[in-house]
Amino acid sequence: MTGTAGATATQDGEAPKRSPCSPSYDLTGKVMLLGDSGVGKTCFLIQFKDGAFLSGTFIATVGIDFRNKVVTVDGMRVKLQIWDTAGQERFRSVTHAYYRDAQALLLLYDITNKASFDNIRAWLTEIHEYAQRDVVIMLLGNKADMSSERVIRSEDGETLAREYGVPFLETSAKTGMNVELAFLAIAKELKYRAGQSADEPSFQIRDYVESQKKRSSCCSFM
Repeated sequence: MTGTAGATATQDGEAPKRSPCSPSYDLTGKVMLLGDSGVGKTCFLIQFKDGAFLSGTFIATVGIDFRNKVVTVDGMRVKLQIWDTAGQERFRSVTHAYYRDAQALLLLYDITNKASFDNIRAWLTEIHEYAQRDVVIMLLGNKADMSSERVIRSEDGETLAREYGVPFLETSAKTGMNVELAFLAIAKELKYRAGQSADEPSFQIRDYVESQKKRSSCCSFM
């Protein structure tokens, strides 16, 4: 993770000034999308980056792809370098090489595909083997718009997330449901870790996600 980019030195007590040639962000963080092939990782990324849904024929990611997006959290601009990984077994060794310097991992399963959910434990085993010890992990049950085809209950996702101590959201790459929230929660956590000080209130990503879910639920009934 990289700190303030392009800030120039100032007199005591003055806020840092940005050089005209400096990058337009204060912090960078590497985020990886993980999960079985077909769970919607690429569509999830495109929905966040471009606000569009990639419909039509499914094309599996080959190897690794990535995109950048800058988000603003609490007045700080955070550049997320988002890596979309192939879920197929034959590309798994390639994916392992990218775990090591990732600050955050979004682990997706498909709520209409039981195997993709059952494989989450195997993915978490790989994460604990190859990723940094303090990496941020979030579990996402994708394709929540396909409720008529659901085979994994929301409660099952919640239970698994609690077991591993990670935040959980159900998302839809098609409608955009909770897609931005997932990335903003990650960005807030990375910002907190980068600037953590003794007098700064503690930020808990799980509590933040839960509060936003409740807020969204309340708004839907208004």
